[in-house]
Amino acid sequence: MTQDAIETVTDLEVDRKAMEALIERAADNPLSFQDCDFQGADFSRLDLRGARFTACAIANSSFQGATLADTSWVRCRGGQVDFASADASDAVFQNCDLNNANWRRARLAAARFQGCKLTGSDFDGIACLGWTVEECLLVGALLRGVSFRKSNIMQLDFSDADLAGSDFRDTVFHGGSLRNANLKNVRFEGADLREVDLSGIDLTVAARLAGATISKTQAAVLLAELRISVV
Repeated sequence: MTQDAIETVTDLEVDRKAMEALIERAADNPLSFQDCDFQGADFSRLDLRGARFTACAIANSSFQGATLADTSWVRCRGGQVDFASADASDAVFQNCDLNNANWRRARLAAARFQGCKLTGSDFDGIACLGWTVEECLLVGALLRGVSFRKSNIMQLDFSDADLAGSDFRDTVFHGGSLRNANLKNVRFEGADLREVDLSGIDLTVAARLAGATISKTQAAVLLAELRISVV
């Protein structure tokens, strides 16, 4: 196999033993998986850097502590995937269904998530400098202490998410929702919230919006929550 050649694996059920054999045969060249079944398999701590995963089934599989830098995941599907402590720096996740995934302490520097379902996912303790998340469902996700500072937030649904301690300073929200999200100790100074759904916000933490820009309609909604009429 020539340097940088890609070995493509198609329509195959892959367990740990098969994956180890493929890695050894590839001899440091990237692997590509199309329509493969990884469900319930354990790939923890394996080196899969540069691999491509397209339309693969990955429910309940484990990539805990794996090296996933520069990987590409397109239209992969399956909940309860374990990416805890994995190095997914510069990885791309596009149009994937990754509901209730475990990302705890994962390295996601410069990673990109686009059009993904991440409902209920756990991002506690991640390292995510320079990551990009666009048009994703993060309903009920755990994102405590995550920084989105100085970013353009494109159509992210944070409904019911736990955002406690997160940093949204100087961000611009383009659509999306913060409906019923936990905003305890969140920072919004300089943020533009005019296009995001703010309904259902706990008014005991509404002061966290200090320094942010909201629309007149949003202000009316917040006042309505306090049963205050503006005439």
